[in-house]
Formats: sequence, C-alpha cells, structure tokens
Amino acid sequence: MSSEQTVWVVPTSQRAVFAARYGPVYAGAEAGRRMSQLTLFATCGDKVTAQAVQVGRLPLVGVVDYKTQRDDPVDPTVFRPLASRRIVRVRNPAGMLTEGLRRAVRETIQAGGGLIVVEGEEDLGALALVESMPSGATVIYGIPGAGASFVAVDAASKANVQQLIERMERRRIALGS
Repeated sequence: MSSEQTVWVVPTSQRAVFAARYGPVYAGAEAGRRMSQLTLFATCGDKVTAQAVQVGRLPLVGVVDYKTQRDDPVDPTVFRPLASRRIVRVRNPAGMLTEGLRRAVRETIQAGGGLIVVEGEEDLGALALVESMPSGATVIYGIPGAGASFVAVDAASKANVQQLIERMERRRIALGS
C-alpha cells in the first residue's frame, strides 16, 4: 500500500545554493562547548545529535537516519535519552523534503520533543527545523568533514528557509506506507 505525498526536490541548478552554510560552523570540542550553552535547540544529523546527547544537552528535536555520510552506520542506542521522550519514523528520500518530514517536525515540537528517525536521508530536515522551531532557538546541522552549522532561528532565517523551499520543485509522489 502506498500513499501520495507532496515532496520538494532540490533542482540540480540549485544544489550550490542548498550547500551554502547558513550559520557559523564549529567542530569537535568547540561545537560541544557551544551546544552545552544552549537552552532551546534542535539537531539534524547523526553526529551532531549524538554529540549533543554526549555533552548532556538534549535537543528538543533530533532528526537522524542512523547513518553518517550516508554509509557508516550509527549505533541507535546513543539516541535513547532523546527517544525516551518520543520516537517518530518517517520516509524521506535523498534530495527531497517530504510533507511527512515537515509534519513530523511540527508535531514533535508541539508534543514536547523527541527523536525523528528518517528512512532515506535526513539532510533537508534542517529546513523543516528552522521553519518550525520558535524564534530564539538554534538549529544545528552537520556538515560532513567540516563540523556543525549553528543557525539562529529568527525572522530572517525563517524567511531564508521559505525562499529556499520556494526554489525547490514541488511534486506529488507515491511513498510506501
């Protein structure tokens, strides 16, 4: 059984725009130090979510796919403290942002937080987090080989995300249920 869902796809011509860094990037101990100072934040990516848990700061929402750089498996038990709040599973193919992932982010925030496990690829989940987290929060997303980008959620970052989503191709596709 499958259901059609609206998805937003990054056009090939826009890949460089989507690869741009939208906040300062920190790595290693400096990223951990900055995470430990945050009160309200969300993470997108297995390494940044695991690092937040390891420094003792649980994000409101963590979006993961149990892989790093699409190949290396990640031990899901590292996310237990966050998953104990709530765990939501959603399909989100590579290079796309599904309505299902956007809805999962909104609903998880409204429900008080938890872990969103993506079947597919979680990379564009950072857009959904900036779109839905309240102003004053921070969204942290991993940049392979570079560290983590820290994006302050405010009117400007929300407008930027809206512009990015508008640049994407909107389609209806069948995703398995």
